[in-house]
Amino acid sequence: MNLVIAEKPSVAQSIAAVLGANKRHDGYMEGSNYIVSWCIGHLVELATADTYDERYAKWDYADLPILPENWQYSISNGKEKQVRILKELANRKDVAVITSATDAGREGELIFRLVYEKIGCKKPVKRLWISSMEESAISDGFKALRDSTYYDDLYHSALCRAKADWIVGINATRLFSVLYGQTLNVGRVMSPTLAMIVEREAAISAFKPEPFYTIQLDCGTFILSSEKLTDRQAAEALLKDCDGQTIAIHSVESKKKCEKPPKLYDLTTLQREANRMLGFTAEQTLSYAQSLYEKKLITYPRTDSRYLTLDMSESTPAVVKVAAGIFMPQSFEFSICIEQVTDNSKVSDHHAIIPTICIQDCDLASLPFGERELLLLISLRLACAVNESCKYEETTATAIVSGVEFTTKGKTILSEGFHDIEKHYHAMQNDKQSLEKEKALPTITADESFVVRANIKDGKTSPPKHFTDDTILAAMENANNALDDSERKGIGTPATRAGILEKLIKTELLERKGDKKTKHFLPTQKGVSLITVLPEAIQSPQLTAEWEENLKRIEHGLLSPDRFLEDISQMTKSLINTYTPIKGSDVLFPSNQEAIGKCPRCGNDVTENKKGFCCLNKTCGFALWKDNKFFTAKKKKLTKAIAIELLKNGKANLKGCYSEKTGKTYDAVVLLDDSGGKYVNFILEFASDKA
Repeated sequence: MNLVIAEKPSVAQSIAAVLGANKRHDGYMEGSNYIVSWCIGHLVELATADTYDERYAKWDYADLPILPENWQYSISNGKEKQVRILKELANRKDVAVITSATDAGREGELIFRLVYEKIGCKKPVKRLWISSMEESAISDGFKALRDSTYYDDLYHSALCRAKADWIVGINATRLFSVLYGQTLNVGRVMSPTLAMIVEREAAISAFKPEPFYTIQLDCGTFILSSEKLTDRQAAEALLKDCDGQTIAIHSVESKKKCEKPPKLYDLTTLQREANRMLGFTAEQTLSYAQSLYEKKLITYPRTDSRYLTLDMSESTPAVVKVAAGIFMPQSFEFSICIEQVTDNSKVSDHHAIIPTICIQDCDLASLPFGERELLLLISLRLACAVNESCKYEETTATAIVSGVEFTTKGKTILSEGFHDIEKHYHAMQNDKQSLEKEKALPTITADESFVVRANIKDGKTSPPKHFTDDTILAAMENANNALDDSERKGIGTPATRAGILEKLIKTELLERKGDKKTKHFLPTQKGVSLITVLPEAIQSPQLTAEWEENLKRIEHGLLSPDRFLEDISQMTKSLINTYTPIKGSDVLFPSNQEAIGKCPRCGNDVTENKKGFCCLNKTCGFALWKDNKFFTAKKKKLTKAIAIELLKNGKANLKGCYSEKTGKTYDAVVLLDDSGGKYVNFILEFASDKA
């Protein structure tokens, strides 16, 4: 019996259908000598800090750095049942082999391996590695299973990523939160990303627009323009020299050029284009793409490749025809050059994102809006990428007046190529702006003369643009790029960048602003202040990019995981030992709420809200709830005065407590008994106890 473990229930159902495991049970399916079960995302994760020592439940500068020697793992909250099911299935006597069928990538490998280790399984493991959920791809994948040891380096890379994020996240977040009195989330990838956005906004704020002037000569059927002039008087003088004069065309130059078809999508380029054209956030695009993948309509989305493998050359043309048929009339014919999109040397773990042949049976109208629009984009890109180049002739006409060169350009399309398909897509979308043609110049010859009317066109230099999902993804991908694309050192991975952006928003360090379609990122005051106090080592995109490159080296067996983690640990130790708080931080991190005392766990301020008295450090978890059963059972209310006493002295007097047993009242002292757990406990002390 072969136990197959997928990453999600929907993927497991697709695999089970191919394998013939059609008998449903609680948490798995069985049949034809296969058991197919699933994880639910991450079932097992790195344990919290207090797992190593109870005192870490409270945030204390003296405990830093926290660097586990023997890493521990815990079952993710609410997922205990599925782990138990997997353990029971793995221990069945009739199960001889386990097949890992989680997503074929770094995180998928980690998800399976941590579960495998947690349930204490020792049975041999095979790895299913596929890029499509089509039945043929699943069937072929099971015929080509590899021993899981082949992917050991990938697992080590994934585990190092998780541990590095834990080390930096836990220690740096606690350090800066404790020193500055409020929750300040710091992360290995989060902080450099935030730093880029803060730096961009600083450049926008500091920008001072400068005027410029362009002289335009109206020749009747076309307009000649000068270069930008920064001096107004010089521009007006040139205007006088030109207006009403007869000018001769100095030269006319025509060049035949060609615009190559676009490359296929990897995840990042898909997210960027979906943001530009559709207004989708990076996270929305990833969510829609994952759903389309699970519906067998596109190939694996979490890829950084923009090419297909040579073995796909025979099957892809049929997919191209179906994809093009969405936009083009059936009678339309175009050449399909698969060679343009196939290159094994440029494919990493997975090939580019393309539709599957299953789209021919898909009712597009039945898909949710986001999924439908994304599938149309992916189909359009495939049809364009294998099509011919757009060929055109570019003409430049030049005139010289008073020693100043004036030019005009025009383009004449000789062969539309892939733009033909794009036009049909834009027509389907009723996108009139994209359908507008570029103007061609009228026939102009050298030495031809024109009487011109001149005017000045005023303008101002523009500030840098706010980051959008599109442009910040590009910045994250290209952080510290060398000229050679093979030396790319980006921040994060295609699969994780969207989550990083959303976490920055969730932790109130960033916000999205703008209209429905065109939104951009703005740092909050808290985000700006955090970057102000963070040292360069934590906020440097270059350093983080080098870490990502080292994770790639681990994946390819070129770097020791222990060496990588030792470097991370040493950097963390240095940060803790050398960092000193910036003076005047109360200005950077003001609190608008009245503090009633200090948190006994992390030392941050405790403030009052509608439900209780809570630590400002949201990740700390300390709270004294007003409707606490300990007090309500005694017909007492945890008032502000009592909370202040408890925080100041660890105890408070309670008079007139009601006894449920006797129905009488009594006086006592309530003691704060906090062990760092989810809830704060209390103990009653009576006069007799003190004696």
